[in-house]
Amino acid sequence: MAHFTVCFLKDVLGDQGQPCEACQRVIDIDAPDAPRWQRNSSAQLREIRDWSLHAHCIDVQPADFPS
Repeated sequence: MAHFTVCFLKDVLGDQGQPCEACQRVIDIDAPDAPRWQRNSSAQLREIRDWSLHAHCIDVQPADFPS
């Protein structure tokens, strides 16, 4: 089974007034393969009511360690 890390990112202004991305929340998902990560994460994503109010985008990365 594959493991994925889902990061919720928001565009904000940094200390110097430069735009940057801030991670708002991270969840870990177990899924049989990459195309099915979203179906397996539906329960956890429902906990975040309307994530688009708190983040501009999501970033999904495989979290598997090489064997």
